[in-house]
Amino acid sequence: MTAEGIGLGDAAPELALPDTEGNRTTLPGPGEARATVVIWTCNHCPYARGWHDRLTEAAREYGERGVAFFAVNSNDAERYPSDSPAAMAESYDRAQWGMPYLHDESQRVARAYGAKTTPDLFVFDSELRLRYRGAPDSDHRDPSQGAAWLRSALEAVLTGSEPAPAETEPVGCSIKWR
Repeated sequence: MTAEGIGLGDAAPELALPDTEGNRTTLPGPGEARATVVIWTCNHCPYARGWHDRLTEAAREYGERGVAFFAVNSNDAERYPSDSPAAMAESYDRAQWGMPYLHDESQRVARAYGAKTTPDLFVFDSELRLRYRGAPDSDHRDPSQGAAWLRSALEAVLTGSEPAPAETEPVGCSIKWR
């Protein structure tokens, strides 16, 4: 881990956050999931909204293959009310995310990971070591891309190989820090 968060091969920092129903949610332990994906997202960002359907489809498909997915919103809800816990719950109920939607009110988890944008993806192997970090694919406006970089990374992790690319630049709205 660096001052900017985690790097490839680093262990996933602790994550214990409330979901849209107020239940404390944590990552699976080592060996409990074949892979784990943590996605920084929010309700208001056009990039996050552009990729939302592709990410929820990947969560449904890979969830059936033993991959755990988590969406995290770390935005300052006072400045961005559309990212409040109540708005998150409404969005979650309406869109059927296929993964828990977690609220990082303190922004401590985002800082530990080094999350920068919405979206910003972190793909971990079964031992919770970072194997891919970045964008879902190259264009939030092109649904035909189908979260290709995320899917490629997951296929690599599930077959025991290294993702290529292992990192891409996360693209989206900046996290709204306090």
